[in-house]
Amino acid sequence: MIKINLLPHREEKRKQRKHDFYSLLVFFAIVGVVLLILVGIYNASQISVQNQRNDVLRAENAKLDMEIKEIANLRDDIERLKARQQAVEDLQGDRNQPVYLLDELVKQTPEGIYLRGLKQDGQRIVLLGYAESNERVSEYLRNLGSRSEWLNKPDLIEIRSAGIGQGRDARKVFDFTINVGIKRPRDQEIAGVAASASASAISAAPVAPGGQVVKP
Repeated sequence: MIKINLLPHREEKRKQRKHDFYSLLVFFAIVGVVLLILVGIYNASQISVQNQRNDVLRAENAKLDMEIKEIANLRDDIERLKARQQAVEDLQGDRNQPVYLLDELVKQTPEGIYLRGLKQDGQRIVLLGYAESNERVSEYLRNLGSRSEWLNKPDLIEIRSAGIGQGRDARKVFDFTINVGIKRPRDQEIAGVAASASASAISAAPVAPGGQVVKP
């Protein structure tokens, strides 16, 4: 017996294709949502890891800042201790300063110069005196500036004509005021080291046949 299918098979196929198409759309939509969720979770985990790293870096930077601050404080303390130590050494060295000063004034005061007073202000002293002539004052300044081991940088503050004595003993002199610096023992040591270094450099320099020192 022959069976004849009278159902609209074309319509059924069309419906089936639509169903399959919508099923694929739903499937890809679900896959897309899942992928978005996974990407979001991955990005969130990466951000969390990076935030943790940033927190660690900030903590380490804070530690370094504290250490740098402590080092700076230690340096300040060391500098203050050095300054105190230098002050103590200067005080110890200055105990004998009056003796050196008076001895040096006796050595460097030429004939024709009469000191009538001196005043000390820190590491400078003011010399008050009389001179027989301007030349004596100039000689005194040269002695104090270049020949003295304990005095340096003399400065003539004032010089004027004056008279001392009365009657037959009256004389015309020059009243002068000189300001001069005092060297400390450590200044002497520094000058000695510099002189030794200069002498060593000169002795180590090559000498030309004519006896001249060849500069490097």
